[in-house]
Amino acid sequence: MKKAEVYILSGFLGSGKTTLLKRLLEDEQKSGRKVAVMMNELGKVSIDSDAIDENDVSLKELLGGCICCSIQDKLEAQLQGLLLDEKPEVIYIETTGAAHPVEVLDAILSPLFADKLNIKGIITTVDGTRWLNRKSLSPQLQQLILEQVRHADFILINKMNELTEGQQANITFEMQAANSKARCLLTNYSQVSITQLRNLSVSFNKESLKIPLHLTTFVYQFTTSISQTEFEEFLRGLPDTIYRIKGYIKFDYSDHPFLFQFSYGMPLYIKEYMNLPLNLVFIGENIDWPQIQTQLFILENEKKNP
Repeated sequence: MKKAEVYILSGFLGSGKTTLLKRLLEDEQKSGRKVAVMMNELGKVSIDSDAIDENDVSLKELLGGCICCSIQDKLEAQLQGLLLDEKPEVIYIETTGAAHPVEVLDAILSPLFADKLNIKGIITTVDGTRWLNRKSLSPQLQQLILEQVRHADFILINKMNELTEGQQANITFEMQAANSKARCLLTNYSQVSITQLRNLSVSFNKESLKIPLHLTTFVYQFTTSISQTEFEEFLRGLPDTIYRIKGYIKFDYSDHPFLFQFSYGMPLYIKEYMNLPLNLVFIGENIDWPQIQTQLFILENEKKNP
């Protein structure tokens, strides 16, 4: 089955995400692909447009909370429902302005369906004037905006017409210093060549798994139970830049798998009472995933061939 493409639209409040989404949907309507949209804002945001036929788009609105916090379970259920019922070819996820890219990826990469998604990349929109004045924001918000830029695969710097040439040059320099691998584009109203976004050379592809300063993901599918002792030895040897692991894992002493979560070095096991796909989803930065895959393969096959 062909994987559904997923684009994550990131950026602080009022930076141009919804405008960009409208442009993307207008282009999708011309292409004839089956599209789904998941919107996550604290209040209702309309994407109505004369150029968009709502009958062509499956829309799921996640209101009243942030993807990475209070409504993560709801997001997972709705995304799974979309994949099963609608079978979209492409999914756009517009995040709340308060969302951190790592947390968003963590929320959408459920071990139940991570192998059915092709994460194309994170497109971050930035209000150029807010970036210039970001020192007036709280330290937490300053860090959030920086993280949204740092983990992007494509950056749109909006409100170019309100910036001098010197300011435009300074902003571009600062963003490329924070994230040298992302494409930066100065624009107004998120006007960008859609072809450029479709052809993202993103960090999730196998060809660029080792790109530094970018989040990458990896899914490992177990075929059998393993030794918990050896698995925990594997965890202790992981690099610090693996931020999240989650999924289902079965140990040789148990009839059913455990829900496993790993965050900043801390593992958590929750016993399940039904058989679930033994997928583990990893999120990290500058990781040699083939090496991780080899280690897990050896661990699993030592169990098969003691």
